[in-house]
Amino acid sequence: MLKRWIGLTAISIGSLAASALGAAQSANRPQWVGAWAAAPMLAGSGFDARPFSAVTLREIAHISNGGAQLRVRFTNEFGLDQLLIDDAHVALSAGGGQIQPGTDQELTFDGARSVSIPPGAVVYSDPVALAAPPLSDVAVSFHLPAQVMRAETYHAFADQDNFVAEGDQTGAAALSQPTTLESWYFFDGIDVPAVEGSRAVVAFGDSITDGAHSTRNGNARWPDVLAARLKQDQSLDHVAVLNEGIGGNRVLNDVAGPSALARLDRDVLAQNGVRYLIVLESINDIGRLAHLTAPQDNLTAQQLEAGLKEMADAAHEHGIKAYGATLTPYGGANYYSDKGEQVREAVNDWIRTSGTFDGVVDFDKITRDPQDPNRFNPLYDSGDHLHPSDAGYKAMGDGIDLKLFNP
Repeated sequence: MLKRWIGLTAISIGSLAASALGAAQSANRPQWVGAWAAAPMLAGSGFDARPFSAVTLREIAHISNGGAQLRVRFTNEFGLDQLLIDDAHVALSAGGGQIQPGTDQELTFDGARSVSIPPGAVVYSDPVALAAPPLSDVAVSFHLPAQVMRAETYHAFADQDNFVAEGDQTGAAALSQPTTLESWYFFDGIDVPAVEGSRAVVAFGDSITDGAHSTRNGNARWPDVLAARLKQDQSLDHVAVLNEGIGGNRVLNDVAGPSALARLDRDVLAQNGVRYLIVLESINDIGRLAHLTAPQDNLTAQQLEAGLKEMADAAHEHGIKAYGATLTPYGGANYYSDKGEQVREAVNDWIRTSGTFDGVVDFDKITRDPQDPNRFNPLYDSGDHLHPSDAGYKAMGDGIDLKLFNP
């Protein structure tokens, strides 16, 4: 399904995706590696869509790997109409809606300033010279002219201030009268050129990977913590971390975004340079057991294990190492149930002992209360007994064995 999407749609809109993937296969290492990514969703599926018309969006991405060049991926995955972008720029962020002087670069698409992205498609910009250090904030600015837009593609919870302003202000050092947005719209990736040792980890999960309840603009999610640790290890400093979490996501059923199985090809297998997968998914499937509203929600541990195994098997088929992350405690959360806890413990035991994964990241052990193991350690609890605090996210990121990412 996804191979066809990359091979046909991307070429038809003039992107560089197919040629990059072909080079990766022939040279046995990527030409590009993902430095930042977000998982696309349909705006309006439980969240508010916005009437964008003749406005500039300036969106901020905290990249993991740096480089002397980069390219930007725009998405119209859930659109029902062509998405027209008629001016786009990239620069280093100076904080807020401002960019660093002297860093603004115009983006082109096969040499053109504008691009029309068909419904369901993505497009990569041409590479542009911009020295972006590792762990820096990059501002992507693009103008949307007046157009019909019956459905929008976005990532709901950015935990990052993004901005919208009237008119074309893509090259402005500071936006005039911007409004703050809580989401990333129409933009889901940044790549940098691969160098020796470049490879990427995809963090695949739900809100606990997405970073819910972490400090806004603080880059305190556990994938951010892992990315910063990798940069401190000279043998691993070219390993990128791509956060493909979606708040509310489930393994087997669509609710918040496509299910994990439905989006696996797009959000994991198609990411440039991916060599490792960390899966932290199932707690939202389990939470449904507390208040059953549909027959498909009455899931067993075996069904969830089968879904997780399908992810690991798909990763292995593509030469990607798959690591299973145990499910963090949720005692006291608003959808806790004794039945759900039994399923969580069974799934965690399976992750640890089944041999399905190439390794285990034991987030349950790291975050649980030693006195009450089905609850978060109070030091790591954000207060809702489901999501970690910044300290909890740091403990999770710090608890991952970096040896998992050795070549």
